[in-house]
Amino acid sequence: MEATQLQTKPIVDVQKIPFEQVAQFSERDKAYVNTNAALRPFYKYDVSIEAFQEIIATKSKEGINRRLLVDVLKKQYANLPPHPLVAQQVESLLSDNTFTVITAHQPSLFTGPLYYIYKIISTLNLAKQLKTTYPNYHFVPVFITGGEDHDFEEMNHVQLFGKQLLWENEEKGSVGMMQTDSLQSVLEEAKTILGNSENAQEIYQLLLKTHTQYQSYSEAAIAFAHELFKEDGLVILNMNQGDLKRAFIPILWQELTEQVSQPKIQATQAAIEKQGFKAQAFPRKINLFYLKNNLRERIVWENGRFEILNTDLHFSKDDMKQEFENHPERFSPNVNLRPLYQEFILPNLAYIGGGGELAYWMERQSQFEYFGVNFPMLIRRNSVLWIDKSAQKRFAKLGLSLKDLLFEEHQIIKKYLTQNSDSSLSLEEEKHEIQRIFEQIAQKAAVIDPSLKNKVLAQQAKQQKVIEQLEGRLVRAEKQKHETTLNQIKALKEKLFPNNSLQERVDNFIPFFLQHGWAYFEVLKEHLHPLEKGLVVIEE
Repeated sequence: MEATQLQTKPIVDVQKIPFEQVAQFSERDKAYVNTNAALRPFYKYDVSIEAFQEIIATKSKEGINRRLLVDVLKKQYANLPPHPLVAQQVESLLSDNTFTVITAHQPSLFTGPLYYIYKIISTLNLAKQLKTTYPNYHFVPVFITGGEDHDFEEMNHVQLFGKQLLWENEEKGSVGMMQTDSLQSVLEEAKTILGNSENAQEIYQLLLKTHTQYQSYSEAAIAFAHELFKEDGLVILNMNQGDLKRAFIPILWQELTEQVSQPKIQATQAAIEKQGFKAQAFPRKINLFYLKNNLRERIVWENGRFEILNTDLHFSKDDMKQEFENHPERFSPNVNLRPLYQEFILPNLAYIGGGGELAYWMERQSQFEYFGVNFPMLIRRNSVLWIDKSAQKRFAKLGLSLKDLLFEEHQIIKKYLTQNSDSSLSLEEEKHEIQRIFEQIAQKAAVIDPSLKNKVLAQQAKQQKVIEQLEGRLVRAEKQKHETTLNQIKALKEKLFPNNSLQERVDNFIPFFLQHGWAYFEVLKEHLHPLEKGLVVIEE
């Protein structure tokens, strides 16, 4: 960021916690990060800095239309405030020794969850690391902003200080093509929530400028991300561009007429399921949508023609071919085709994403091979837990450590009560004693009458249940004595793991920006390195 923007960076302690110690990460996520052999057949390159030499050599052989890419980017950036470093990055893509590293996300409201920011910073730092290791090449960090999707409910909200801001809009179709005038009430609500501090006014002015100056939401989302990361040379690309899709027509047409992707993806999914992991995405016979204003609907082959679901639109094969030639911008790849599209267009080496994203990428390697497009290295983005000073104080007051909070809430409470109760809350010894007594009675009863043994054991089970109920009453009584402290533990757990999820999946970056300004980003840039494993814990 610009020197005038920087505040004093907070002094932080940083540690990395292995994924396997964090319950919120999925088993597949942990398996990929820890190079579980079961997943190795489903990606091409090992995650290492050394492997990029091979990827560079392979990607260099592909006929990437660099001039087309640069022209599209220049046209897009003509509508944004110019920045010399970004312009230089775009121009560098004309050179055969320049490559990209990519991340992508839908245009979530005001960036949405924290991992939007973590994705981008992970990508920025990977590009820097590659430049250090391979100085004869240039590496451009690229953020692909979605927007063709019509999943409005997935990105029309943001969480600020425990309050959800909701963008209500009656438009249909592609989110990126929606108009920004319906955002006025959201901006007004955000202004009230943010307050009047210097940092609050600065971030609000950025929100206001970017979300009112542009007509389409896609432009607004790109402009906001540009303002946040222009000083870092981040190149942002909206792939909903007719010229890019025109170059992709040969693959789009083959997908439409030969329906290639579904069987290949399904075969890979079956192999993954044999290794104990569930399929991630649902491939269709035709993985394309028809896209116009207020419309994004699936294309299907029915009744001897191509039909657009939920509309009266239909095309013969010849008519559809003509539609491709005249209006390539009207065809939108779905989640099963989008990775292929971006790798076809860009001189890309690696994709940086979350566990769920990498899971669906791993279902597509044979699809890439069929179409002759190199499958990139898949790199798990950094995950972060930021613990501010107020949380640190609560840790100290409660006598807890971060590792304590990695457990489920009931386990944390049980441990606290065990350590802080004046008497033992466990009746395990009594249970064992009752079991011993009843076993002795059962043996004596069996000698007299074998049929009595089962009746004695049935009584044992009843008495054990009574003891367990009494134990529960002891715990509840002790909880009441420590009610205030236990509520503080629950609040701390909820703050750091909201809804028992990861902080990065719920909270937005703005509250951290209000506290630290642009220095917040500088701390993240210092400590997020995607080739290093583990949950990054940043403690103020």
